[in-house]
Amino acid sequence: MTASSASSASSAARCSADETDDSGLLAALLDGMDAALVAFAADGTLTHWNHEAERILGWTTTEAVGRTGLAGWAVRKEDADAIEAVLAAAMRSPGRQVHEFALLTKDGHRVLVRTQSSAVRAPGGRVAGVYCAFSEVHTQMDLERSIALSEALFEDASWGVVLIDADLRPAVVNAHAARALGVGRTALLGRPLGELLAQGVEELECALQHVLAEGAPQAVADLWVTLRSEEAELPRRCWRSGFVRLSSPLAEEPVPLGVAWLFQDVTDAKRAETEGSLLRFRAHQLHRAGRAAAECPDPAEAAAVHLDFALAGFADHGLVDLAVTPAPRPYGAVAEGDAYDAYDEVDAHDEVHDDAYDAGGEASGVSEGAGAVGGAAPPSGAPEAGATGADRGRRARRGTPRLVRTLASPAGSPGPSETLSATGIPTPYVPGHPAFQAYERRGSVRTSAGPASPAGWAAARNWPDGTVHGLCVALRSRGRTLGVATFLRAPARRPFDRADADYAEEVAARIATALDLAGAASL
Repeated sequence: MTASSASSASSAARCSADETDDSGLLAALLDGMDAALVAFAADGTLTHWNHEAERILGWTTTEAVGRTGLAGWAVRKEDADAIEAVLAAAMRSPGRQVHEFALLTKDGHRVLVRTQSSAVRAPGGRVAGVYCAFSEVHTQMDLERSIALSEALFEDASWGVVLIDADLRPAVVNAHAARALGVGRTALLGRPLGELLAQGVEELECALQHVLAEGAPQAVADLWVTLRSEEAELPRRCWRSGFVRLSSPLAEEPVPLGVAWLFQDVTDAKRAETEGSLLRFRAHQLHRAGRAAAECPDPAEAAAVHLDFALAGFADHGLVDLAVTPAPRPYGAVAEGDAYDAYDEVDAHDEVHDDAYDAGGEASGVSEGAGAVGGAAPPSGAPEAGATGADRGRRARRGTPRLVRTLASPAGSPGPSETLSATGIPTPYVPGHPAFQAYERRGSVRTSAGPASPAGWAAARNWPDGTVHGLCVALRSRGRTLGVATFLRAPARRPFDRADADYAEEVAARIATALDLAGAASL
């Protein structure tokens, strides 16, 4: 054998080995495809049949390869002509052709498939055959629905949708979520959740970690969050949230890709629900208090019952101070405060002012009156803007009332309110005290310590230690001011608001009626 012949033989062997390797690689690629694939030569002989085609139709590769056409075994004879025409058109046309038709399984059932057919060309451009990739129609439709759903959720869904990766950072954000979070869609990506939320981030991260480890929760969760802002503190929002764990469909074992977080702002609905529940509870308390007070033989005891029922879920302490008539002066003497008593006959149509001053007479951003008429009024004893000279003179002559403690809830331990003995000693309230302001205005006055108030704020007002919020309400009955009811809250409760003042005024009216009856019975 010459050297040239030996070289030619070795080259042929290498080419044969390469062809064998290419054939094995092609077979591996075909068998690993998610779609079924069959291929035909130019004369219609079936040359390739992968495992997915075997799974769908039941025919093995050995049984399929080598057959001519599909008629009679993979396609009904009635449908064969139409399918062969489709395949022939695909060999003559450029690009891919998409069609749907029915194939036959090995056990005789029909399967509707969606096919993509394209011509196979030899290196010289000659048509060597046609390949046909297909999958079951319902599988393809499921895939298309999944893609369409994903695109819709991340474009125009009415819920916020955020895809959180395994590091608990946003990876994809839809337009609704970006608006709710107050930043752009791209600005959110990759940022820690703590940079977006000032409050509620711990609860959210805990929920995400639970979903990554255990899967989706059984029900939605209401998360209260506060967005982070450098300009001003934003109000809390309630987001009704659902979580879904995402896993890769390509991995043999489930590998979490992240969590899909879907949320909707339900703050207004939650607040309306809370307010409705509160109104129902308070109405029930008033009803129960009225039933219990009706069984009390002593009107003063009935007043204490009304106070006890009002404190439940409303305040930590309750006080009732009655105004008393000053002692008579010698004949001919006129005292400054003689006309200022519990039976004051000032015109009932005097204007009621809001109050924005604390007991020391200094303006406070958290102290306000509940009269809802006019603006801020000066502290007790100061001239009022807009008042006539006669009005100022009359109020200056009246002075301050004498308020005597009549009812008080226990300050140290829970229990029923106590009826104090009638000593006649006035409660040592300082001038400008909220109780005096409520008495003068014949309405309600709200006040709060505020974050920068001194530690002795409650002691300076002769209120129990630990009090930071107060609400004083005038006791009105038969057109007269009998005294003042005071409701106090500890730091664990929020400040009193307008709705609280309305409820306190309703309770005060019932207490005043009972105490007025007690005073008439003692005559």
